[in-house]
Amino acid sequence: MAKKTLNIFQFKVTLAGVKPAIWRRIQVPEDYSFWDLHVAIQDAMGWEDCHLHEFKMVNSKNQEELRIGIPDDDFDWSRATLPGWEIPIADYFTMDNRSATYVYDFGDGWRHRIRLERIEQAQPGFEYPGCVAGARACPPEDVGGTWGYEALIRAIKDPNHNDHERMLEWMGRSFDPEHFNQEEVQFNDPKERWQSAFGDEGAA
Repeated sequence: MAKKTLNIFQFKVTLAGVKPAIWRRIQVPEDYSFWDLHVAIQDAMGWEDCHLHEFKMVNSKNQEELRIGIPDDDFDWSRATLPGWEIPIADYFTMDNRSATYVYDFGDGWRHRIRLERIEQAQPGFEYPGCVAGARACPPEDVGGTWGYEALIRAIKDPNHNDHERMLEWMGRSFDPEHFNQEEVQFNDPKERWQSAFGDEGAA
């Protein structure tokens, strides 16, 4: 019996609160979990996956908001956070339920708008996940959220700014906020990322 051709979910991921927009268009297999999608978003955006994250989306069956990510007893959530590695994206993302919010780094509070654009058959010879489009560089980690990022951009663009040298020294590297090249995006294996993050605590 021939193996069923896997469908591909195409998402547009846009960083909220930043203009001009920082965004990526990614394609992932339909059998991905929310953990797998998290890893793909991190890799496509250019984050370093060194903070907590969660997805927020509506369960179309009962219209309740779901939190999906890494359960953590140290936080007093109003609702339980479901473990992302146990939840298939296909259980909740449909063409009638396309939208979600992805929050990364609860301190800086980076919010991403997730939009399912289409579901289609995988293309022969194409490797998934893949990044097919995008714009602008990902902000540096720990910059202080959207406000801190805006302050950083003002400082590094103006050699006469009081914080120009300090910000360049803090960055430790050159930073071009307009740079993005989809050919530079490299995706990691979600299971290897799990092992690196959690060791022997379990398996995704």
